[in-house]
Amino acid sequence: MNLDDQVKFDFDRNFQEQLAALILTDRPFCEQIFEVLDINFFEFNYLKTFVSLVRYYKEEYKQHPSLKTTLSLIAAEKNRIPEEVRPELQEFFIKIHNREFKKDSQDYVKKISLDFCKKQRLRDAMLESVDKLDTCSFDDISDIINGALKLGLDNNHGHDYHKDFNSRYVVKARNPIPTWPLIDVITRGGLGSGELGVVIAPTGAGKSMALVHLGAQALKKGLNVVHYTLELQDTTIGLRYDSCITGYNLKDLFEKKKDVLQVVDKISGRLTIKEYPTKSASSATIMAHLDKLTKMGEKVDLVIVDYGDLLKPVRIHKERRNELENTYEELRAIGQTYNCPVWTASQTNRKGLGEQVVGMDSISEAFSKCFVADLILSISRTKEDRNSNHARMYVAKNRNGPDGLEYPMFMDTSNIDLQVLTPQTDSAVTLPQEKLTEINKNLRAKKAEKEITQNG
Repeated sequence: MNLDDQVKFDFDRNFQEQLAALILTDRPFCEQIFEVLDINFFEFNYLKTFVSLVRYYKEEYKQHPSLKTTLSLIAAEKNRIPEEVRPELQEFFIKIHNREFKKDSQDYVKKISLDFCKKQRLRDAMLESVDKLDTCSFDDISDIINGALKLGLDNNHGHDYHKDFNSRYVVKARNPIPTWPLIDVITRGGLGSGELGVVIAPTGAGKSMALVHLGAQALKKGLNVVHYTLELQDTTIGLRYDSCITGYNLKDLFEKKKDVLQVVDKISGRLTIKEYPTKSASSATIMAHLDKLTKMGEKVDLVIVDYGDLLKPVRIHKERRNELENTYEELRAIGQTYNCPVWTASQTNRKGLGEQVVGMDSISEAFSKCFVADLILSISRTKEDRNSNHARMYVAKNRNGPDGLEYPMFMDTSNIDLQVLTPQTDSAVTLPQEKLTEINKNLRAKKAEKEITQNG
């Protein structure tokens, strides 16, 4: 039995007549079903004509028609009623007038009417997809099918200012996930559910390292993290998490394998690292993967995309900036769909390469990314900073608190140790004594290695 036969088998003439009758006789139901109903879902022309008349009257006169008004419409609107359907239309109206449709059966029709609309929409989407197979991408076709499957899922008609008065005074939990202690203070606990955070930095300044740090903080809290990597191998990202969580140097991890395992086994949070080749995955690909995880019973608390600029656009635009703008909007939508924060990163343009403090005007390609993000943190490092494990963090945007703040950082990329430090009154940055000792040791080792190389 093909899809068309299945729809006809489940939703026959009797069902469709009762649905059309309810559209006239039950105004609240009519308001709801018109949000998802296409006139062409009806298979019989007299029902299409009848429902079209009801919709026409509602749109033209801003009120719901009565039985008497509908009778007048049938008599007056001859140009809207094909002559061949008039007998069936009049016979159908008489059924409604005589109340031949029983309430019990109409209650059932209400219950399954959305399913009827979904199946009809899915049938149309599948037929449309077949026509587009040769001209459209997989993601375009996926959007068509997913749109049909999501038909009518949004039952929220909006916030009624009067009826929903009390709901405005219920404290809503953002469920923020921590970042760095000083940043958490100004963001009311970190990045909240449904929010998008962006780390911006020049190439090689530590964007990916910062994303690993943010994921590790969530893991330590027992939360589940899904980390998408579009540039590095999944095992490379996994090793960075090992180093960040244990504090062991990246180059020492293989020697410390057993010790690392002991620490990792105590982490209650779950980390899933999914690798995609650069520009091979889109936001739709990520949503499909997240759907798969949730169907397997895995809860998603934090999504990390390393990084957004490397995603393939779902829709092709003439301007690259328009594609990026859409991508970041879609990333934020992922957070709203799965009720979790989303972190990603973006590279600066050439202007940002030589700046000590990177602002939003240095974001590469599309400044409109800034409009979508809830929190934007920039990281900058000069050559001198790299040698001394220093960096600077600038809070470029913060929807949940103050922005425009600058913080010194300690950044040791050898073991993914990133710390945001208290701003000082002078240019000197005070580091923990153990960190100063470690820095001096590393500097001495580098100096000795350089002297050996020079002396042959």
